[in-house]
Amino acid sequence: MSDLQKYISQRRKVDPAFADNFDEGYSAFKFGALLKEARLNAGFTQDDLADKLNTQKSAISRIENHSDDIKLSTLERVASALGKKLEIRLV
Repeated sequence: MSDLQKYISQRRKVDPAFADNFDEGYSAFKFGALLKEARLNAGFTQDDLADKLNTQKSAISRIENHSDDIKLSTLERVASALGKKLEIRLV
């Protein structure tokens, strides 16, 4: 177990608010990281993707860093611009 994993485990035990919000916050973070990874794998900078979507770089940054409130239509546009297909699953 890494130091980070140990910290998270300990913090969850002593901080109920942290424990309650951790999974949701981590999911949002992970989703933003996946979007960024897809952009980088496609060889795009934030500026490149913003140009393709006719928006500003700050909008791309906001999507990647605060991905907890993104419209489905925006996700479809991002996926299409990256040459990807959007697939949504409930698990």
